[in-house]
Amino acid sequence: MNQEFENRPLFRAAAFLVMRKEGKVLLHKRINTSHEEGNYGLVSGHLDGKETAEEAIVREAMEEAGVKVSAQDLTPVHVVHNLSGNYEYFCIFFVTEKWKGEPKNMEPDRCGDLSWFPLNNLPDNTINYIRPVLERLDQGMHYTSFR
Repeated sequence: MNQEFENRPLFRAAAFLVMRKEGKVLLHKRINTSHEEGNYGLVSGHLDGKETAEEAIVREAMEEAGVKVSAQDLTPVHVVHNLSGNYEYFCIFFVTEKWKGEPKNMEPDRCGDLSWFPLNNLPDNTINYIRPVLERLDQGMHYTSFR
């Protein structure tokens, strides 16, 4: 392998799902995790090897919220380049207003609450890089970076 490529940083990738219904968004409270303990986030997860972002979020929607989402019903809305933690991440956010099934907490050992919140009244303990994405959904802003 070329030395130039071996010295480049490794990036991680994650996909996030913004489920919207009647002006509200579905959030879950993280518990027993090593990331953002006690804070609210979105249905989300890392991309597995050889998996597209759409495939990852379809899988995560079923694993975390017990709902079936179709890749055709996903709209990519935002990318976050997060440099604030131990790893450098690229996060892609998808919005959907269509799914099958009623959302339910499928991971009670990792999720302390799964609830709908008004977009204009998010919990104070919403994850710091999630809040601006949700606030910018309808502003046409498609990229945010954090240090």
